Amino acid sequence: MTNSAGATYGAPAADPPAERIIARLRPHARALFWPTLLLLAVCGATGYFYGNLPERWQNAAVIPGAAFLIVVLWLLPLVFWLNRRYTITTRRIIFRHGFFVRTRQELLHSRGYDVTVRKSWLQSAFGSGDVRINSGMEHPLVLKDVPNADLVQKALHDLMESSQTMIGIRRQDQAATGRVSSELGDDSVRWSTLSKSRRR
Repeated sequence: MTNSAGATYGAPAADPPAERIIARLRPHARALFWPTLLLLAVCGATGYFYGNLPERWQNAAVIPGAAFLIVVLWLLPLVFWLNRRYTITTRRIIFRHGFFVRTRQELLHSRGYDVTVRKSWLQSAFGSGDVRINSGMEHPLVLKDVPNADLVQKALHDLMESSQTMIGIRRQDQAATGRVSSELGDDSVRWSTLSKSRRR
């Protein structure tokens, strides 16, 4: 529908695009190298010593001792690694970490932030790095030791730019809708005044 000035009004506003998941990330699996090596060492030592110790109680203690070492040296690092997750969507970044105390943080792309990548020589060799996101808070948020850190940085820059572009378009649409509503209000007043003068 259009008014006398030719402006369009009454059309429903376009829905924002649905949020989509771009990537799910964890720290580089290199963090499990030493725990896995210790797991193999414990299993090998258990097979070697079990049944070969002089005392019966010593042989009986091998299995519980090995189980304890496996839990402490391999299972706990694995669980902590699995519980640190980063999800990047078209609207935000979601940080999840913690085992006994779960923590979830979110950062919208529309807020704007600086993204830097820091790499040690070992991280450079594996293509990973720490992606530091500074959004003006006291402490920057860090995606620790994520694979393809340079690609993650580029994707975050693109998502932030796209989000801010969408916000600019919505603001222009809202400003245009406000002008149309104002013009429609003026036409209504004029129509009411004209109707009254005709009845007289």
